[in-house]
Amino acid sequence: MITADDVEAAARRLHGHVRRTPILPLELGALGTHAQLTLKLELLQHSGSFKARGAFNSLLSMPVPAAGVIAASGGNHGAAVAFAAQSLGHKAEIFVPALASAAKVARIESFGAKVNVVPGAYADALAAAERRMAETGALAIHAYDAPATVAGQGTLGRELDAQCTMLDTVLVAVGGGGLISGVAAWFQNRVRVVGVEPVNCPTLQRAFTAKEPVDVEVGGIAADSLGARRIGDLPFAIAKHFVEGVVLVEDDAIRAAQNVLWRDLRIASEPGGATALAALLSGAYKPALGEKVAVILCGGNVDPASLNEPAS
Repeated sequence: MITADDVEAAARRLHGHVRRTPILPLELGALGTHAQLTLKLELLQHSGSFKARGAFNSLLSMPVPAAGVIAASGGNHGAAVAFAAQSLGHKAEIFVPALASAAKVARIESFGAKVNVVPGAYADALAAAERRMAETGALAIHAYDAPATVAGQGTLGRELDAQCTMLDTVLVAVGGGGLISGVAAWFQNRVRVVGVEPVNCPTLQRAFTAKEPVDVEVGGIAADSLGARRIGDLPFAIAKHFVEGVVLVEDDAIRAAQNVLWRDLRIASEPGGATALAALLSGAYKPALGEKVAVILCGGNVDPASLNEPAS
């Protein structure tokens, strides 16, 4: 298990390496919701997503061999590991599935990492990365199922806790579970933590139903960031104690949330980054009148040309 003390230790380790990302409190009734809504703009983090927190915490808490670091990623974790490795003077090799967007592959390469594109989904890239690690002796940085990763992601919850007083609920998009478990480990039921998943990537929802992590088929527009085949063992061990539940959203709702963010706030979010907000805008999560809700916008690695402005 990861505790609040682990998150505190990660926060001290990360000082000076990651950004304290801003929040955006919105007016009552903004975006058509009657919640008191605050957006946590984690898409402004280094490398464009929250993943930089776990990447830096991992590299700073473990010895890195001369062979450098290796990671499998749908894109954002790879970019974060590449950025952290470059910043700390290490080599990085990243394995991504063929479904990773060109924008994310280019982002990883821009940080000096070697990129290997693997046919299939995230699980296939992970298997290839593990084979390569055995050959080279590089340090593997898991995207979500490792204590240093989860504790690093938990610093987002700690930061949000200091920025927003008297929160009722935090909505968090779920892929492999690193972010939601880190946030939940920090709040430990002081605030409701609710997961949001695409209907095509229901890893945590299925695990809650089965009472254990299980494999699921993954697809849809957010699969490059939320397309883990199963929830991580460590994230699930935390989630079953501290995550209140999961709601599912359709791809159309995710796309609509992306477009509303762009039209109304000029925030460019990738699909995975807009998934938590999609729960509010689509009605999948129905807040009480005046409920203080924070929504984590967790990733912004998107081609701006893909964004549209919906009709008012």
